[in-house]
Amino acid sequence: QVQLVESGGGLVQAGGSLRLSCAASGRIFSINTMGWYRQAPGKQRELVATMDSYGITNYVDFAKGRSTISRDNAKATASLQMNSLKPEDTAVYYCYYKERTRPREYWGQGTQVTVSS
Repeated sequence: QVQLVESGGGLVQAGGSLRLSCAASGRIFSINTMGWYRQAPGKQRELVATMDSYGITNYVDFAKGRSTISRDNAKATASLQMNSLKPEDTAVYYCYYKERTRPREYWGQGTQVTVSS
């Protein structure tokens, strides 16, 4: 079992920045992918960015240039720095974890990000 705990959400004005953090605990395997998804009201959950244990990143188009994902493998943490936030970025952001050789995905409880115009 893996537990994910997010922090860092909140209310910010358009154009501002937020940094989300995720701490993984439990049975962590060294080769894995951690990342962030988001879900706005009435919409499906969507990818924001992921990074694997080797540092390979994957960003969705709306996150490119405005977001930076990072991780600390030794501490099993992942962070998402978001800049130039827009009202349409308002959503619940979820931390994600998956081991490369196992199908199960893990999710955090979510952290609310609200961007006011």
